[in-house]
Amino acid sequence: MPFVIRRDGVWLYRGTSIERKELVCLFASVLRREADGTFWLRTPAERGRIVVEDAPFIAVELDWTGDGPTQVLSLRTNVDQVVTAGPDHPIRVAYDPGGDEPVPYIVVRQGDGDYPIEARLNRATYYELVALAVPETVDGRDMLGVWSRGVFFPLGDLPIDDEVDEGA
Repeated sequence: MPFVIRRDGVWLYRGTSIERKELVCLFASVLRREADGTFWLRTPAERGRIVVEDAPFIAVELDWTGDGPTQVLSLRTNVDQVVTAGPDHPIRVAYDPGGDEPVPYIVVRQGDGDYPIEARLNRATYYELVALAVPETVDGRDMLGVWSRGVFFPLGDLPIDDEVDEGA
């Protein structure tokens, strides 16, 4: 199929951007991920493989209630699907190849195998998430992360204070 989902979340058909959000939402509802990690649009009448440059969705808005382990984080995607972080919808942070730039994702739904369908958090949403971060020790490492539905999601190592106390 001549579909591509660009890294910025724009859906293309034969190289042209699909401008109607309702149409993108319709295609998003039939998006599947196979056990080998490939993406497919699957309807009762047709099935075709598509190219996804990164994640098929972008998390564009964050809402939260509570704090600490009782905190609940909900993210809205560019196709208006709301996903609440927790055991079934974990948040993970990867890093750009060759760079130190964090790339955060949340699982939107499971695929047909080990590869889930994810949304990448846009920069503004990630910064909001970082503003809610708290320190925790995970497997002996001091981490900065967020809680949602009783699960702690590490966002990165806690910065080490390199400053020397001049009064000592």
